[in-house]
Amino acid sequence: MLSYTLRTLVRMALTFFVIVTLVFFATRLSGNAIDFLAGEGMTQEDREILIRYYELDRSLWDQYFAFLRAFLDGNFGLSFIERRPVIQIVAERLWPSAQLLLSAIGLTLVVSLPLGMIAAIWRKHWLGSAAMVVAFLGYAVPNFILAVVMVLVFAYWLNWLPVVGNGTPLHFIMPTLAMSGVLIAALTRFTRNAMLDVLGQDFMRTARAKGLPERAVIVRHGLRNASITLLSVIGLQIAGLAASGSVVVESIFAWPGIGDLLVSSAIRRDYPVLQFGVITVAIAVILINAAIDLAYAWADPRLRHQLKG
Repeated sequence: MLSYTLRTLVRMALTFFVIVTLVFFATRLSGNAIDFLAGEGMTQEDREILIRYYELDRSLWDQYFAFLRAFLDGNFGLSFIERRPVIQIVAERLWPSAQLLLSAIGLTLVVSLPLGMIAAIWRKHWLGSAAMVVAFLGYAVPNFILAVVMVLVFAYWLNWLPVVGNGTPLHFIMPTLAMSGVLIAALTRFTRNAMLDVLGQDFMRTARAKGLPERAVIVRHGLRNASITLLSVIGLQIAGLAASGSVVVESIFAWPGIGDLLVSSAIRRDYPVLQFGVITVAIAVILINAAIDLAYAWADPRLRHQLKG
């Protein structure tokens, strides 16, 4: 297990280096940020002063190596637009994003696990069919479509829910539903498949033969063994939600999180903020995947035995 953990850490470091490199060069493809900052009223002389001040007159490779050195030193620079430290701007957006992500994950687990179990146990009943209809609807409706529809219905037509910001619990309802829609569909389907794999196993028949209540058999033995397979699926889905789902949903609802910050920074070509924002999201995704890999390795006896061997 120690060697597997070390290999996981090495993969994390390599992945992080590749992402940092890609982020740096990708942000430069959008053009010169000074052209956006300068506007029509700035003279050529003032423009050149700004270019020298932000060291954009250096070659791309010089900028890249300077960026790596500064990053390793913990110096993430100043925002081109706000003239504030980048780390301060990103830190202000972390908690709102974390709140929204946690609410979406909580709703997903509360809804999808029971639905998946119902779809597996009563697969020939209308309840099981209804649970799978929910899953298919979640796959069929992307989160941005769901978000727009909810805004039209609940905010514009019915005037029940607020759209912009995160000031009250009511502000969480639509963004949470929009973020968790696809995740609920995916986890419901995987829960159903995982439960179907374990329902016919010998240990389930043995548990029933001992006289255990059916609920205890399903939860203690069925769901517990199925959760090993579900662990990796949940991790991958959460990582994908943190990487892409938050950007779309936060932009639609003007949620003051990392996703909204990335979009606004990309539009304004605020390289330092955009770079550090993307890297922050990448770090979260890498850590989630690594944690799931290690947890899966420890939870699965067969895999743990292979790694020891």
